[in-house]
Amino acid sequence: MIRRRTFLPLVAGSLAGCQSLGAIDVSKVTSYFKPAAKRRYTNPVLTGFHADPSICHVKSNGGDDYYLVTSSFEYFPGVPIHHSRDLVNWRLIGYALTRESQLPLEGQASNKGIFAPTLRHHAGVFYMVTTNISNGGNFYVTATNPAGPWSEPFWLKESTEGMDPSLFFDDDGKVYYTRHGGGRNGGIYQAEIDLKTGKLKADVKLIWPGTGGIWPEGPHLYKHDGWYFLLISEGGTSWDHSLTLARSRSPWGPFEPHPDNPILTHRNLSLEPLQMVGHGDLVQAANGSWWMVMLGTRPKARATPLGRETLLAPCSWDENGWLMVNNRQPISPQMEVSDLPPARPWPVAPVRDDFNGPTLGLEWNFLRSSAQGLWTMSERLGWLRLIGSTATLADKTTPAFVGRRQTALRQRAATEMDFAPLAPDQHAGMVLRRDDSTFCVFRLAGGKNGTRQLELVSRAEGVDTVVRSMPLPPTTFGTVRLQIDAYPDRYVFSYSMEGTPSEEFGSVSSASLSVGSSFTGVFIGLYASGSQPMPPADFDWFDLETIGA
Repeated sequence: MIRRRTFLPLVAGSLAGCQSLGAIDVSKVTSYFKPAAKRRYTNPVLTGFHADPSICHVKSNGGDDYYLVTSSFEYFPGVPIHHSRDLVNWRLIGYALTRESQLPLEGQASNKGIFAPTLRHHAGVFYMVTTNISNGGNFYVTATNPAGPWSEPFWLKESTEGMDPSLFFDDDGKVYYTRHGGGRNGGIYQAEIDLKTGKLKADVKLIWPGTGGIWPEGPHLYKHDGWYFLLISEGGTSWDHSLTLARSRSPWGPFEPHPDNPILTHRNLSLEPLQMVGHGDLVQAANGSWWMVMLGTRPKARATPLGRETLLAPCSWDENGWLMVNNRQPISPQMEVSDLPPARPWPVAPVRDDFNGPTLGLEWNFLRSSAQGLWTMSERLGWLRLIGSTATLADKTTPAFVGRRQTALRQRAATEMDFAPLAPDQHAGMVLRRDDSTFCVFRLAGGKNGTRQLELVSRAEGVDTVVRSMPLPPTTFGTVRLQIDAYPDRYVFSYSMEGTPSEEFGSVSSASLSVGSSFTGVFIGLYASGSQPMPPADFDWFDLETIGA
């Protein structure tokens, strides 16, 4: 049987690299026009409190690497750095700010500290620029390895205050420093910067006021197809959050707003499972496709215990040269896309931390400093020892606290604790922390006549409520196992003594740990506090197991 052949005209650009078609088999030609295979991924791509993401793409001998930073506020170390090879699977590799000299946070209130970092890579050097909102203002640090070490800060002394700084490296060698200024009804300001000296070449000047929404912030400047694009957030970083865009032939403007601003918002889409989307940053993948990372939340009945997480969406350019995010459709938890880089997942992290290493893992954070003298892993090998001080979780200082982000709405956290308090005001245990005025502690405290008391205490708006208190039998000694089960609507607390089955002790609602004005999410941690001298609190292991998304 002879297959029928057809001659087709050559369409310019349709088959790059071909000089002549000749006789073509239709069945083979159509394969050139098959749509790219689609793949699925799940949002958020970085779960738990990871707000204000900024991303850069670096080509290396081993392939293509993507690095991403997020805000850290009052937590120490500051500005976590994640690494991916496919834009979907991320792993924590370090922090940009690991020393008190880089990160002065003493006395800073919750939701202060480090705001909205931007990460850029140029000529073999990484630049991270950000704001220490209550202690120093804007600064940048540099590194040749994103895992660190990073330099001491270059503080940017300016005549006016601003936040959310970004850097743009132009083709002609000029570097632009772009930031928010003017507060709630301000705009976007810019200056040239000399990164060798850490000085601005002139005072910043207003380049775009935005479209009229409050808090025009989080600016990033890009260049594409001869245009300078300015991407910002407006509407405040809550339910009215949005992304707006403008462009100009000059980095100084005048900037023409996108005709369909905002280019992305869910503020009028209350049924969408992802909300508060905004504060985005663009990246071009190795295959030429464009992507945006942004923050978003997964509210349940308007409660947001996980805080603001990192989402990923495909982008493209329309026939008029304007950016489109997800083809102008809402961002979904389940995304089906083309042109995603090949999947390169990382090994799954173990559920249990046995505290067998010389120091804590990267996932653990402190409050406002490195908490030197308040914890050790060398005095009782294989155990984490917290050395409680009089500082409490409500104080704007550094208590004996170590915590990890809650990363799923359905999760189990547990620990085995050895603690023998001597007084009623000495206590240690597990904590769910949202901020200084909103947390819940599940703890052992001193009881009468040398006994121990098991307590569940919830703090909201600075007021403590004892959910339940129960004395342990005077004959019981040794370790106590504490467990917290997170559900979308509640947290359930359980305990067991050595050789006894687990018993439920109490519960609190997720809404009680969701604060509309909070920039962070829930941390699940361990702590100790009380009058001195105080016996140490020892923890044999810590589990964090994700049971659902």
